[in-house]
Amino acid sequence: MALKPEPTAPFHSVQYALRVLETVSKHGTGVTDTQISRETGLPVGHLASLLLTLRREGYVEQVSDGAYVIGASLLLLGSGATRRQALENKLQQILDELRDSVGAAVYISRYVDGEIRVTQYADGPHTPAVNEWVDFRSAAHASAIGKCLLTQLDQNGRRDHLSRHKIARLTSRTITSEKVLFSKLDSQPATVPVLDLQEYAVGTVCAAVPLTAGSSAGCLALSLPIEHAHRLRAAADTLNRRAAPVLLSLAL
Repeated sequence: MALKPEPTAPFHSVQYALRVLETVSKHGTGVTDTQISRETGLPVGHLASLLLTLRREGYVEQVSDGAYVIGASLLLLGSGATRRQALENKLQQILDELRDSVGAAVYISRYVDGEIRVTQYADGPHTPAVNEWVDFRSAAHASAIGKCLLTQLDQNGRRDHLSRHKIARLTSRTITSEKVLFSKLDSQPATVPVLDLQEYAVGTVCAAVPLTAGSSAGCLALSLPIEHAHRLRAAADTLNRRAAPVLLSLAL
């Protein structure tokens, strides 16, 4: 349907924009312009200029693979408890989609007031969450979540955390030397997922990717039963590539 130079045209433009925002919001992990055109019925030519406007105003963002996701301006339309609930609901939708996409339980964790907090997660009958047999706050040295968050702290921050949560052997693979642990954290490439290969719990492997904004530290993680360990790196790469740009603006 072509835009027409008539008095009602601005109202049509608003309707088109709303349809586009509804479509983008429905696809938590991103949607292509081709799919948006298909679902809204808007011609690609008109859609391109509309998406450009929405990007300039911050209502949508384009991530690394070219897909569109909702932007900060749209989320900021709400306020207070309503905004927080909208963010939580949106994050849960995205986590659910990621769980189904990578075939693993997924988690969002943050480092708040000197403690590790898993703020949201998505699991299911075929994607069980890791059994938290030791409080994650006490297992930063062993878990993928903990190590990923520790890599985002400076040396003093790491030492402060470990002074309150002593290193303990949780499995035969757990690193129990602070020197070795810090060396591994320092050598961890920022763009490579942090792995936990049965260091926290026997029978479970995990991976985490950082989500940082300014001084805030956070991460996105997944866990798999050991029988699916062969899928860990591919799943972690997918998580890193598709989810981090989306969740960065939502989670922190």
